Amino acid sequence: MQPLLDIQDLHHAYQGKLGDPEAVRGLSFALARGVIGCLLGPSGCGKTTVLRCIAGFETPSAGRILLNGVVVSSAQTSLPPEKRRVGMVFQEHALFPHLTAASNIGFGFSNKKETQSRVQELATLTGIADLLQKYPHELSGGQQQRVALARALAPRPELLLLDEPFSNLDTGLRERLSHELRDIIKASGATAILVTHDQYEAFAMADEIGVLHQGRLEQWDTAYNLYHRPANRFVADFVGQGVFLPGKVLSPKQVEIELGVLDGAIPGACQIGCDACGKGCLADVLLRPDDVIHDDSAPTQAEVVHKAFRGAEILYTLKLESGRQVLALVPSHHNHALGERIGIRLDVDHVVAFAPQARPPAPQG
Repeated sequence: MQPLLDIQDLHHAYQGKLGDPEAVRGLSFALARGVIGCLLGPSGCGKTTVLRCIAGFETPSAGRILLNGVVVSSAQTSLPPEKRRVGMVFQEHALFPHLTAASNIGFGFSNKKETQSRVQELATLTGIADLLQKYPHELSGGQQQRVALARALAPRPELLLLDEPFSNLDTGLRERLSHELRDIIKASGATAILVTHDQYEAFAMADEIGVLHQGRLEQWDTAYNLYHRPANRFVADFVGQGVFLPGKVLSPKQVEIELGVLDGAIPGACQIGCDACGKGCLADVLLRPDDVIHDDSAPTQAEVVHKAFRGAEILYTLKLESGRQVLALVPSHHNHALGERIGIRLDVDHVVAFAPQARPPAPQG
């Protein structure tokens, strides 16, 4: 089936900058109709540049962008933004301050009857039917975001683009609104791409996520696979929390670390840098907080050196006998003191390992 959005080997460099470094380098991915995608990465990684190229605000240096199989952007041609049937929700919402919520949503419609019908439909969908006669300054940040979303959806765009839409909202509202906006977009039947540096927003909203680093797409995948099966060390470090422990490959299905032998296919033997995953190869093995289980009956003990209370859970930083540290996410009724030693065991579903990096020696004492 033909994807709604197809980006092929996209490059873009901003002219006039020293050396014209590329903000986007050889990026390719496709998005099916009805899917919510996300471009996730740190500041300056190129994600907003990709969004601007999709919208038509920037012309790529090389590569192509297709919508419904039609080239809308390349180095040779660029369809104007207003002809792409692309809607956009900006960080600042960009609402007209002198217009009511209803007028903002219906802005650009010429048929009054059609405007009223569409505004009411979207107001109901976004839960702002009782706010239509209010002006932007009378609305909260979350309400303004809903108005901006309704306005972007009003002309029934082929693709909806959201540029850091929650960056100006407080943490609690951001988390709640991300779930609500996902439901609204899904109910509308729209296809969307979100740009964010916040992995939790990406996890809450997107069906598929692309992790960008220095203009390159490191991995395009589901949230589950990015967290549990990262394609490389950057993705492993950027998505979620975790630590790397040194290990030794015993066989293609076993690797030994300080806490014991892990069973499971060693992914990407070439990443570890050995031939056919032979015995004795060294590896850095990723342990997530949910891989380390608190178990009072376990023979392995670790010292609590830090704790972060998270309501239902506590994130413990634990020091092993070697001095190296691991993380463990534990139900908060297990409230242990700093300096206390607790039992731990591993529950690793699959092994994530990479070629070892130079590291300082483990702290002593």
